Amino acid sequence: MNGACESLPPVRGTYQFGAALKDLVWFRAGGAAEVLYRPADADDLADFLTRRPPHTPVTVIGVGSNLLVRDGGIPGVVIRLPAAFGKVEVDGLRIRAGAAALDSAVSRRAADAGIAGLEFLRGVPGTIGGALRMNAGCYGSEIKDVFVEATALDAKGVKHILKPADMGFEYRKSNVPADLIFVEAVFEGSRDEPAAVKARTEELLARREESQPIRSKTGGSTFKNPPGAKAWKLIEEAGCRGLRHGEAMVSDVHCNFLINLGEAHAADIEALGEEVRARVKEKSGIELEWEIKRVGTPGAQR
Repeated sequence: MNGACESLPPVRGTYQFGAALKDLVWFRAGGAAEVLYRPADADDLADFLTRRPPHTPVTVIGVGSNLLVRDGGIPGVVIRLPAAFGKVEVDGLRIRAGAAALDSAVSRRAADAGIAGLEFLRGVPGTIGGALRMNAGCYGSEIKDVFVEATALDAKGVKHILKPADMGFEYRKSNVPADLIFVEAVFEGSRDEPAAVKARTEELLARREESQPIRSKTGGSTFKNPPGAKAWKLIEEAGCRGLRHGEAMVSDVHCNFLINLGEAHAADIEALGEEVRARVKEKSGIELEWEIKRVGTPGAQR
């Protein structure tokens, strides 16, 4: 443990040293967190950020649905927001959701309230915090379409209220400072009959179940779609469907998904992804960009 982590401030939440992260991410692979911190609430998190040693690295993770933790683990403090940050409330046509709320839970709550426009979140794995960071979306809709505002804390624990113009939303990304930690967001939809919203939500979910390997150990959509092209089609045309590296494999259900067949190392998964990128570039001249966030250091830690 480095010196910065040895002098962490007291918190009302919990610290866990050497916490295994493979149990917390969908790939079920990768190393440990030097320190895993679960804040009690937003005030506890703000106090930690204000008082932490200035050179301590901080990494925020959600449920790890679009995340690859490298085998050497993550140095410094990994922050994972617990259930206290997962509340979902309805106010008219608006939904206020904590950053730890599951995207699917927000979609279901909106459907129950007869709020249309958030159906797509039923098909987005992960939490609201991650969805904000990457402007998550599917089937033609994305976060920016329903976004009203977000609350975030900066590296010094100062609270910021971000409006649409502050987010700099682009395809599968936002352009907010990397050190901001989202704690909640507000979205707005339109009025519709709950039964109609639920029907569209279930239809979207059925499409996802038919076309994606959602029951496998995967990190979700691996590469961003290049302008004017589909990543899965480029991967298939490059002959990568079913390609393997150790126990990591390109899914034969949807080839923009990498899956862990058993006990794959994070290094196997990342190497497979890089081989796919190389084959696609050789075949089409297009360089795929990772959509999955890769964090931590290489190594043999398990």
